Amino acid sequence: MHVRRGTPFHRLIHGASQERGRRAGTENVPYIAGLGVACRLAKEKIESDPPRIRKLRDRFQDRLAAQGWLLNGHPLERLPNTLNMSMTGLDGEEILRHATAIAASTGAACHAGRTEPSSVLLSMGIPRDQALGAVRLSLGRWTTDEQVDIAAAALEQSVAVLSRHSA
Repeated sequence: MHVRRGTPFHRLIHGASQERGRRAGTENVPYIAGLGVACRLAKEKIESDPPRIRKLRDRFQDRLAAQGWLLNGHPLERLPNTLNMSMTGLDGEEILRHATAIAASTGAACHAGRTEPSSVLLSMGIPRDQALGAVRLSLGRWTTDEQVDIAAAALEQSVAVLSRHSA
């Protein structure tokens, strides 16, 4: 980055005078090296990971759909690792509270703790009752078939408990 000579430049980090007084501190070499390794690994896996993860996601979706869950979003044009599904008539936060075997959310982290349905889901035309029962599930590079089965079973058990309580 070049700054025109004579242009005032305010430091972002105060302290020592590295980079001709523009910032303090020394580059974190281990983190920089780690980023390089992470980029290399990502490049090696960028072709093989998405199809495998997509297959797991679809398997997870099929398991939940068999329990009565509804898909929120496009069936094909979406990220391979993300699944947003709803159980109409139940609250997504309550579902997750009883599904202690998994870590998931009902939406974006910036909306955590709210009991209102996602404004994004509502904007997509998802009915309020369905949007309120939404759960966002993410799979990763190391997710296994067994973990998908455990998560699906945990959600099934949670829905069963909540359905008994509401009946």
